[in-house]
Amino acid sequence: MPADTPTILATSGGVVPGRRTTWSVGPLTRHAVALSGVTGRAPRVTFLATATADDAGTIVDFYDMAHEAGFAASHLRLMTMPNVDDITAHLLDQDVVWVWGGSVAGLAALWRLHGVDDALRTAWEAGVVLTGVSAGSICWHVGGPTDSYGPDLQPFTDGLALVPFSNGVHYDTEAQRRPLFQRLVADGTLPAGYATDDGVGVLYRGTEFAGAFSERDGSGAYFVESDGAGGAVETRLDTVRLR
Repeated sequence: MPADTPTILATSGGVVPGRRTTWSVGPLTRHAVALSGVTGRAPRVTFLATATADDAGTIVDFYDMAHEAGFAASHLRLMTMPNVDDITAHLLDQDVVWVWGGSVAGLAALWRLHGVDDALRTAWEAGVVLTGVSAGSICWHVGGPTDSYGPDLQPFTDGLALVPFSNGVHYDTEAQRRPLFQRLVADGTLPAGYATDDGVGVLYRGTEFAGAFSERDGSGAYFVESDGAGGAVETRLDTVRLR
C-alpha cells in the first residue's frame, strides 16, 4: 500500500542501541513505516548502505534490526555489482526505502552511475516512503554540510533535490555543523533548509515541510534561512515526541 502522497522522513536518528543486536529500530524509523499505511502484513523495507560502500557488517546489522522489528527485509547493494536485476522494480515493490549514513558524496556518485537516483524518484512519486539517517537524510535535499571530503566539513551541493531545501544533520552533536550550515545558507551556497539534532527527523509531504518528530527528549529541528544581509536566521520548530 503506497503512501497517499510522496513522503520523505529525513533524520538524524532512527535507530537505538540494541539489547541483543548492535542496533534496534527506533521510533523515527517506525514512524516512517507507519506513514506507508501498511496493515495486515509485514512492511516491506529495503536498506541501502551505499554510503558505507555496502559494508557487509552494516547490512547484517540491518537484517538483525529488521527481524526483531518484524519487517519483510531486503537490501539494494551496488558494490561490486547490483544485487538485483531491475533496481526500479525492486524499489517499487517496497513500502519503505531506508538509507544509511556515511559518505553522501560517494552515495550520490554511485546512485547516478547505476540509475538509482531516477529509480528513487520514481518510487517516491509512486508513494514508497523514503527515510534515512545522516547521509541518508541529506541525499533527498539540495545538499548540506558533509565530512565526505575530510574531517573539516565542506559543502555538498549535489543531492537528489527531491525537496528544494538544504539539510543540516547532527546539528547539536558535531561542533562544525551548526555554524557551517548557517554560513552556507547565508552566503547562498545552499538554499534555506531544515536542520535536525540527533534523534530528530523532518517530514515532507510532496515538496512541502509537514512536521518535525523526535525520539529524544529536548532535541529539536530548525528552519534556517538567509536574513538578506549576509547572515542567517534560525527558527526552532515545534517537534512531536515519538514513543
